[in-house]
Amino acid sequence: MNKHFNNKTLLLLIDLQNAIDHPSWGKRNNLEAEENITNLLTHWRDQQMPIVHIKHMSTDPNSHYRPNQPGNDFRTSTMPIASEEVIEKNSHSAFIGTTLEENCRSRNINQIVAVGVITNNSIEATARMSGNLGFDTTVVSDACYTFDKRDYGGTWHSAQTIHDIALANLENEYAQIMSTREILN
Repeated sequence: MNKHFNNKTLLLLIDLQNAIDHPSWGKRNNLEAEENITNLLTHWRDQQMPIVHIKHMSTDPNSHYRPNQPGNDFRTSTMPIASEEVIEKNSHSAFIGTTLEENCRSRNINQIVAVGVITNNSIEATARMSGNLGFDTTVVSDACYTFDKRDYGGTWHSAQTIHDIALANLENEYAQIMSTREILN
């Protein structure tokens, strides 16, 4: 896939906070995701392209993403720098109850590249809405991840299967799916 990324392409880092490292999530896929996210973030910074960090501010009393606790803090490897915008959310989609759409439109951003966690949760919800709002959306397959999960009928599925299905749900209808290498080349 030959796609052009420029100063109107936003790198959207979703929910990269310490809460995602809590053992209660279980087994995950895509162990190289952090390295890929860091490589993309470095590239965007070097090219002075727009970056927004989404910070989940859970209202669930049992969530590790609740404000004022260590899980709510950004992960060190992808922590925002002073010049980068941080938008707080408390729903799954980064567009619900936030200024993300307004900020993108006011800056004439027409492309969004989404990375972060969880593929079948906040990544999928945000990418669906981004596509529905008319943004040219890309989800980076190896710069997001998820966890093992039981389906509605009780069958257990691996994180890789859940990840692949979430990406398949998005592909070509809401977003393009690309790898870090495809984007950086």
